[in-house]
Amino acid sequence: MAIPAPLPPEKLYRACDPASLGFRTTDELADLDEILGQPRAVEAMRFGIDIRHQGYNIFVLGPQGAGRYTLIGEFLRRTAAAEKKPDDWCYIFNFAEPHKPRALRLPPGRGLPFRDAMARLVDDLRSAIPAAFEAEEHQARRNLIENELKERHEQAFHAIRQDAQKKSLALGQSPTGFVFVPMRHGKPIPPDVFNALEHAEREAIAAHMREMEERLEAMLRQSQAWQKDSIEKLRALNQQLAQRVVDHHIDPLKRDFTAFPDVIAYLDAVRDDLIKNVLRFLKAAAGGGERPAGMMALDGIGDEDPAPFRRYQVNVIVHNGTTPGAPVVYEDLPSVPSLIGRVEHAAQFGQLVTDFTLIKAGTLHKANGGYLIVDVRKLLLQPFAYEELKRALQARQIKIESLAQRMGYAPISTLEPEPIPLDTKVVLVGEATLYYLLSAYDHEFAELFKVQAELADRLDRSAETVRSYARLVAKLVRREKLRPFTAAAVARVVELGARMVDDSAKLSARFAYILDWLREADYWAGEAGATHEAVAQVDAVHVQQAIDARIRRADRIREAMQEQILRGHVLIDTEGAKAGQVNGLSVLQLGNFAFGKPARITARVRMGRGEVVDIERRVELGGPLHSKGVMILAGYLGAKFAPDRPLALTATLVFEQSYGGVDGDSASSTELYALLSALSGIPIRQGLAVTGSVNQFGQVQAIGGVNEKIEGFFDVCAGRGFKGGEGVLIPASNVANLMLRRDVVEAARAGRFAIYPVETIDQGIEILTGVAAGAAGPDGAYPADSVNGRVAARLAAFADAARKFAAPPGEGSGNDQEGKKT
Repeated sequence: MAIPAPLPPEKLYRACDPASLGFRTTDELADLDEILGQPRAVEAMRFGIDIRHQGYNIFVLGPQGAGRYTLIGEFLRRTAAAEKKPDDWCYIFNFAEPHKPRALRLPPGRGLPFRDAMARLVDDLRSAIPAAFEAEEHQARRNLIENELKERHEQAFHAIRQDAQKKSLALGQSPTGFVFVPMRHGKPIPPDVFNALEHAEREAIAAHMREMEERLEAMLRQSQAWQKDSIEKLRALNQQLAQRVVDHHIDPLKRDFTAFPDVIAYLDAVRDDLIKNVLRFLKAAAGGGERPAGMMALDGIGDEDPAPFRRYQVNVIVHNGTTPGAPVVYEDLPSVPSLIGRVEHAAQFGQLVTDFTLIKAGTLHKANGGYLIVDVRKLLLQPFAYEELKRALQARQIKIESLAQRMGYAPISTLEPEPIPLDTKVVLVGEATLYYLLSAYDHEFAELFKVQAELADRLDRSAETVRSYARLVAKLVRREKLRPFTAAAVARVVELGARMVDDSAKLSARFAYILDWLREADYWAGEAGATHEAVAQVDAVHVQQAIDARIRRADRIREAMQEQILRGHVLIDTEGAKAGQVNGLSVLQLGNFAFGKPARITARVRMGRGEVVDIERRVELGGPLHSKGVMILAGYLGAKFAPDRPLALTATLVFEQSYGGVDGDSASSTELYALLSALSGIPIRQGLAVTGSVNQFGQVQAIGGVNEKIEGFFDVCAGRGFKGGEGVLIPASNVANLMLRRDVVEAARAGRFAIYPVETIDQGIEILTGVAAGAAGPDGAYPADSVNGRVAARLAAFADAARKFAAPPGEGSGNDQEGKKT
């Protein structure tokens, strides 16, 4: 089997040639006007926007920093700009049911003019109505009606007085009402004189008094009818005048909105209400003591006499007159009131009061006819918000309710605004985990969000993509008002994009992180200008300075761990050779900073029952993936070296000086090398470290974090000084992931450090030991002096010894019997 040679420096880092970019600075590049590297997401977004059936809302899933909101916002704004503006929405007073304000739809841009027109109407009527009622003509007609009533009263009383005089009676008034008093010679008859009269005379006077009292009573009843008739005449007069004044002012407004039946119906209701309540209107205009806000008291009793001005206002909750096309709204705090809207309250005379003018729109109102963008994580963190959003989408209407109403408990009276029809596309944005959890546990989610738009976190690194990447950098630089970037600086950013995804053939699509690097590089360019002459451009050295500075800010723990190794507190050998011991590599992730850490892995073997003991697992420090790797290598051993006999082996594997959890199978090949070395007795070169997982056929498989792992062992070797022969074994399938630091590449170029790509365990063990792995012959036996031959011989010896120990008493040699007794 051919042993792989160390990788050449060109394989360790794929550089971007600044000359291939075709510009000197980003000032020469046009902005990128397309969404880079997201064709699948763009197709899904376009489909979700174009299809207009219910339930085809969009869920955009992608990693943090992928520019989800920027990409969605740009795409939606371009799409929405070509769409028609949605209608304006207003809330108006409901004259039939004041606690149920009505919703009024108007064409875009007509809501505010209508509100202002109604305000002018009320202002005009506040002066016109009192002026009309105070006019001489109206006062004269009013006086005529009042004088007519007065004259009728006087004539009736005069006739009764004259008839009473003919009957020697006088009409007088007492505290209890009108009375008739008998008269003689023009004077009232005293009671004693009246009592001294003849009985017949007294009876005649009493009969006259009863007759006149009946006539007076009939006249008073008739007077009430005359007064009622007069009041009706006055009311008709007032209404005629009010109608004439109101019509004079409201007819022009009706002509302006004659194309809108709902507005005409509302204006007719306003007209009728003004005419009907003109006296209260006058009272309020004269400073009457009615509730000044015209509100409903929230004490369980509705206000039956609201003030006559506020009720004629128009509450425009959505105005789309200045909107360039369909609205695109992002809700940063998706609580229930923010999404659905709310009814606010005010304190009035120790009470909570409200009315239709205190209805506030939610983002669903503002995005109605357009697009609403919501962060799904924030949505799920707000109580009831997710359920209310689903309810609105299912019902296709926005219904404003308080939390107490939603829960069926409303201790106070409040408004019930008329629901508004909903026609909006909701775009939820979140991580893939949340999308799959909602899909699995909420059946309604799949019915409402049928379009999945998934953003990739990386894109192919081709010449065309690199040019587009450069244009994107130019766009971001101009948008952020940064210094122009040179071609060398952009080339370094491209290389950084490849390192961010650990793949020389890919580039990072997490443009929010790329933007951070651009800002930091611009900062360091400014710092250089502060100490030397002014720097007008950002060069590659400033990008590298930004990278080094960020690592410096985050690598305290990595530096402390390296120091522990260099001081000998953590045992890691980088020279010599030892059997059953190998340097493994792991990756630690602390926030956004990842780094590699070497770890000593050891193996001990003895005769046993075919068990490979994972000490990490036994003490509950190993995760399931690590235990799976150990079981795989046990399967590899049994199938390769003991296919037809028991594997009489007990082996123990451990990460030395590991005091935390261990998981992942990237060390399974490393553990297998340690186990093969312990079985064969052949030492492993300690100047080499190993990473890679293994399958049961001995093939070395790709792992993650290969760059950090190599650099972690490189730093230990560099700290101790290169002695010759240092290097790392990696899976051959990880070569395409290499984007190593410049110092690692230069060390490899100078021959001080080597990276070996291995495909099989046999290749790896031969590099580590310097001894041929050995291939099985036709009889299945391995060469005796090979690694595999020695392993097979050791396992065969274990099997023979186990067989002897398992023999029944009386069989075998005396020594065997003695051993059994012992």
